[in-house]
Amino acid sequence: MDIIIWIGAAITLAGFVAIVWSLVTVMRLRRLGLDDTQMRERLARVVPLNIGALMLSMLGLMMVVVGLILS
Repeated sequence: MDIIIWIGAAITLAGFVAIVWSLVTVMRLRRLGLDDTQMRERLARVVPLNIGALMLSMLGLMMVVVGLILS
């Protein structure tokens, strides 16, 4: 069951990296000082990636918990 824990940790790390990437992207967009419509268009591309990253991180954490329970 150790392999499930390590795979889950790797998936969680990948999700966390993607969350940090989306955070950095949004902060860069805020610094550009775009008008409202341009900001909404660019944020519309980042939001699905952010949600996917959260789901990926959640899946990894679930794998870690299942691995801990089974071991």
